[in-house]
Amino acid sequence: MTLRNRFTLISSLSFGIVSIITSAVIFFAYYDSTKIFYFEKLRNTALISAIYYLEKDELPKDRHAQIKKEYNHLIQNNRVAVYNQNNEVTFGHNLNDKNIKLSHLQSVRANKGIQFMSDNQFYYGIFYPDNQGDFVVFVKSSNDSFQSQILRLAIIMLSVLLIGLLAIYFLSRYLSKVVYKPISNVVELINKVEYNNISTAITSTNTNDEIEDLIKSYNKLLGRISENVLLQQNFINYVSHEFKTPLAAISGNLEVFAQRDRTPEEYREVAKESLENVYEIENILNNLLLMSGMTKLESSHKQMRVDELIWKIYEKLEPKAKENNSSIKIQLWVTKPALLEFPGNETLLYLAIYNIVENAIKYSYDKPVVLTLSEKENHLYIEIRDEGRGIPTEDLAKISETFYRGKNVDTVKGSGIGLSLSKSIFDHHHIVMKIDSVVNTGTTVLLKFSAHS
Repeated sequence: MTLRNRFTLISSLSFGIVSIITSAVIFFAYYDSTKIFYFEKLRNTALISAIYYLEKDELPKDRHAQIKKEYNHLIQNNRVAVYNQNNEVTFGHNLNDKNIKLSHLQSVRANKGIQFMSDNQFYYGIFYPDNQGDFVVFVKSSNDSFQSQILRLAIIMLSVLLIGLLAIYFLSRYLSKVVYKPISNVVELINKVEYNNISTAITSTNTNDEIEDLIKSYNKLLGRISENVLLQQNFINYVSHEFKTPLAAISGNLEVFAQRDRTPEEYREVAKESLENVYEIENILNNLLLMSGMTKLESSHKQMRVDELIWKIYEKLEPKAKENNSSIKIQLWVTKPALLEFPGNETLLYLAIYNIVENAIKYSYDKPVVLTLSEKENHLYIEIRDEGRGIPTEDLAKISETFYRGKNVDTVKGSGIGLSLSKSIFDHHHIVMKIDSVVNTGTTVLLKFSAHS
């Protein structure tokens, strides 16, 4: 069932239930009040009939004649029965009425009055003491008028209910069309989204309602899906391109090597080159696995010393820098030792900063790489600066994307994963990374750690 049909059904049912309950309350309230009115009218008639018949001997003839003239339209002899103490009809022509039983007469004498309905008739009886004795006066009236009024009321209320249900049904259909039109538009736009253009966002309605929230959530989800699709596409491109190089080198060396016998030195050289290529593939795969599980890491950070981490990286990469005719210089300009303590995952931060320093060494050639630890406004800063070839302006915006490499890397080996992995680790630790670079001048990576409380 569509939301539109559900809205129409719920609206109609709600209106119907409320209308039925309201109609029932009105109907029974009117029924009771009308019945009370008829019985009250009969009580007055019974009292007038008692005066008319039983006070004739006590009233002057002209006064009795006046009463007879004024209330003649109310007093109908065939509808009046005046019973004496022996339960015999002494006045009135309503004789032998089977609906007036002895129990009714006794009830009137005991309670001074009674009212009931029987055989489409209203009955009302009163006890009237007189100088001639104690009498019971019963009058009756047809309830045809009463039933006619009740029937008309029932017809009117049923008609109003049916008309109201039809009106609310069509009104709900129209309103649901108006209300759910934005949703229909969103569904139509979603259906138009093509797989090869999944990053296209849905146009916002700017209505600041639930539909707007839905569009924003969808666009956000679409953005994440688009990033994952792009990541998968890049991964395929990367596997087909980057993995192909070391694998081709391994297979080529082995094919050439197998053509004839080799000296032990040649065996060792080929094994060394093959192992280097295998290690490169293994390193790439490990980084990919680490990146895929980055979002699943739990926040089980421990307090660590950032300066000690920097010295560990220095000890690891200094020999590699010397091989590249370069060097690593460390400058410590922190006066507050507490700033050097940071809650985080030491292994991940080691890998993130290691990747940045290693990249600086790769592209710095014979120039030194400078690591500066400083403080500002209760923040710890780490600056990694080299004087290498730099990064073109058009590449800076994409340099931290997975598998992306700048256009001027030439023959320097790399996978395009390191910087992306580092950024993911820094984001996980709420560390802001900023990259500034000028071609042929150098690159500066600035890390801003979160403030200490």
